[in-house]
Amino acid sequence: MKRLLGGALMAVALAAGAQDYPSKPIRVLVPFAPGGAVDTTARVLAQAMQQRVNWQFVVENRPGGNGFIATTAAAKSAPDGYTLLMAHTGEFAVNPALFDNVPYELERDFEPITMVSDAPMLYLANANAPFNSFQELVAVAKAKPGFVSFGSAGNGSINHLAGEWLAQAAGIQLLHVPYRGGAPAAAAVAAGDVHFGVMAAPGAIPHIKSGRGKVIGITTAKKSLLDPSWATPRDANIPDLDASIWVGLFAPKGTPQAVIERINKEVRATLALPEVQKRFIESGGAEAVGMTPAEFLQRIKADAERYRRVIKQAGVKPG
Repeated sequence: MKRLLGGALMAVALAAGAQDYPSKPIRVLVPFAPGGAVDTTARVLAQAMQQRVNWQFVVENRPGGNGFIATTAAAKSAPDGYTLLMAHTGEFAVNPALFDNVPYELERDFEPITMVSDAPMLYLANANAPFNSFQELVAVAKAKPGFVSFGSAGNGSINHLAGEWLAQAAGIQLLHVPYRGGAPAAAAVAAGDVHFGVMAAPGAIPHIKSGRGKVIGITTAKKSLLDPSWATPRDANIPDLDASIWVGLFAPKGTPQAVIERINKEVRATLALPEVQKRFIESGGAEAVGMTPAEFLQRIKADAERYRRVIKQAGVKPG
């Protein structure tokens, strides 16, 4: 009886704590430098949450180590809801398949809260590349195996994997050229050093506007909110290809369920606001996406399995 009473009192205390949460600023660790997709997502959400419910956030950038530095720090933080992690596809769907020794595990070390944003990448070709569509790219690559080159942000990057996935799904051979980051890869496309590159929309837009780049298509089955005229792989009868950059919110394992539910509820309500959805589109063509923790976990697991197959078939090694 005492054990039952103690459990009931603990549940009441946790529920009460969740109602008072947050009573101080929430620190959000970001595994990348300012200006990238994950950092931008964190700051757009933080500003929107402050405007809607007056929650205070401190976004802390800890770049480096393939995302290991920030992700490991978040895993080791106190599970009280005051240190969260904003991470993307790479940390949880790619790294476990790419690296032999990842210092964290999703289900052992974290509580997924919700996906926040989801965006396609672009297949951006040099303006003078000998193809203007998926169909033409595939035709050229089949006529000259290994002739068509593509640039990415580095070996094992999500951009690299989206290029390898295209090759596998279309049954073609492509020549991968890794660069040290997305900006150099985009510049290489604009200069004609490679035929095309795989990149997030913000990195591609300046080269599209300058006329030095042209969009062959996007990496996802869903149309881009930034420009619905951009072709999807399914438009070109390549249905197996669907690679996006999602960004989501995580808490350290052991964070009270009531706190997880409170964060999830308020974040999803904020993401549902039309003005917030517009901000995400304008900041990089991303869709504001709210999910339950269970739905988010399922999506991560599905993506991890798909990237594992791409990595194994292509023999991808980290850079």
